[in-house]
Amino acid sequence: MPSSSAPPDTTRSAIWLAIFAGLCASLVSIGLARFAYTPLIPSLIEAHWFSASDVVFLGAANLVGYLIGALIGHPLARRTSNKTALRLMMLAVTLAFFACAFPLSVSWFFGWRLLSGIAGGAIMVLVAATVLPHVPAARKGLASGAIFVGLGLGIAGSGTIVPPLLSLGLQQTWLGLGVLALALTAASWFAWPPAASHATAVMPAKSAPATINPSVYLLFAQYAFMAAGLVPAMVFLVDYVVRGLGAGQHVGALIWVMYGLGAIVGPVSYGLLADRLGAKPGIRLVLAVQAIAVGLLSVSSAFAALALLAVIIGSFPPGIVPLALARVHELIPDHHQQQIAWSRATVSFATFQAISGFAYSALFNASGGRHELMFVIAAGAIVGALLLELVVHLRARREDKICASPTTA
Repeated sequence: MPSSSAPPDTTRSAIWLAIFAGLCASLVSIGLARFAYTPLIPSLIEAHWFSASDVVFLGAANLVGYLIGALIGHPLARRTSNKTALRLMMLAVTLAFFACAFPLSVSWFFGWRLLSGIAGGAIMVLVAATVLPHVPAARKGLASGAIFVGLGLGIAGSGTIVPPLLSLGLQQTWLGLGVLALALTAASWFAWPPAASHATAVMPAKSAPATINPSVYLLFAQYAFMAAGLVPAMVFLVDYVVRGLGAGQHVGALIWVMYGLGAIVGPVSYGLLADRLGAKPGIRLVLAVQAIAVGLLSVSSAFAALALLAVIIGSFPPGIVPLALARVHELIPDHHQQQIAWSRATVSFATFQAISGFAYSALFNASGGRHELMFVIAAGAIVGALLLELVVHLRARREDKICASPTTA
């Protein structure tokens, strides 16, 4: 983590206000905009708003938007400011919720789901750069975890709010989510740090390459595999319980709440793991646990097993963000270079997430809706992230041995 501390004029209350604003942003743009869609999938199909194949396709639209947002986040901030860009993106998500209450066509719905994804990607690359410069170095892991706990709150909230809203109707559900997003946008509006105090948070128009450290590129590759590994549970978990196992909407909602509880615990616990154990060993440990959990999901049907696995797996999507961010800070001391590297890591993640979203959707439809196959592939992707580090480590050791061996005439 960087050795620099928070600015001396940053008060404790100002730090927590900034963290609160970041939490609201992650809650609205990803916690609700992406994850509230998952428990709605069975209802969208049963209400005949869209076909099953269209509903899965529309879920992938948000992932594509996330990639676009990760690419345009910093250019947008340079033309306005971090604070203005974050506010605009939260408003865009709110508007998308209201628009999704009216299923005029697949293209209409796709466009708004795409916009909500764009906002999520832009917020992901900007929010840490806006808030963390105000946080003491020793607490950056915990603070980033607190920011991204909004993802978990959104997941848990969608599992508890969506079912009663659905009793009012599908359209009312989208409108209710829009009202909640609007309230959170308003609550965080004046909590963002003033532009003058985080001027360094916006990257200059031209910067040197982030780093040539091979470990950074290894992280990019691992982060991409992680993205491929978390998509199936994120998209198919509730549908697997409701339609795949025939357990019903109520049980599906309960499992999603358990997933959400894991997502609430994940960011802070993973952030603490980075502060205390270090990001690199923390990533290894988390990947090993997740590979086992996702693999077991493919063969589990008992409620207790599903609930436990949902908590473990739910901690992964939001939890890995502060852990990967901490790894970037470990490898790169310069603040501007950290932003460049984090932006590239997010783009790597978003690219594979979007590709995986469409690939899983196509495979799901081609396999006749085999949820278990999706989870097996996801476990393989997480194992791949672990093996990448092993391969790089073994290759480095071999090169060291070659360099250390005496040359022969």
